[in-house]
Amino acid sequence: MAKKPKKAPAAEGEEGAAEAPKSKKKLIIIAAAVLLLGGGGGGFFFMKSRAAHADAHGEHGAEKLDPKAQAVFLDMRDMLVNLSPDPGATKSNVLKLRVALELKDAKVEATVKPLMPRVEDAFQTYLREIRASDLAGSAGLYRLREELLRRVNIALHPAKAEAVLFKDVIVQ
Repeated sequence: MAKKPKKAPAAEGEEGAAEAPKSKKKLIIIAAAVLLLGGGGGGFFFMKSRAAHADAHGEHGAEKLDPKAQAVFLDMRDMLVNLSPDPGATKSNVLKLRVALELKDAKVEATVKPLMPRVEDAFQTYLREIRASDLAGSAGLYRLREELLRRVNIALHPAKAEAVLFKDVIVQ
């Protein structure tokens, strides 16, 4: 058999040098793919086990509700309140407010009804201190709702209202 002639050493070194960067690129791409798949799989199993743990302990998002226990909405009387005047204003504005309280169930409603004068008093004293500019925009109504809910729950303690729902809000 005939032997193949050997290439010059310079030519062999150049060919090996050209192959080295290609193999490094492949190695980096393969390593990145393995890390990405491993990280994604690990994250999936972590989240899945966490959700299973939450289900087992009853911590999954919303509370598990008794099918017989339905939310109850208790309407409050209409309120007509003089607001504090804005700085530099000569006349004060009037607020007409109609709200409903969202309660957990009928048992809570029976506890809350006798305490409604206390709730109305808390509303009246707070509403007289605010200005029409405090109610401007959706952010103003959101702050009003949160403050009224806080005051309702203080007045009703140990009973608790779930939410204060606006039916009418008129500022003149």
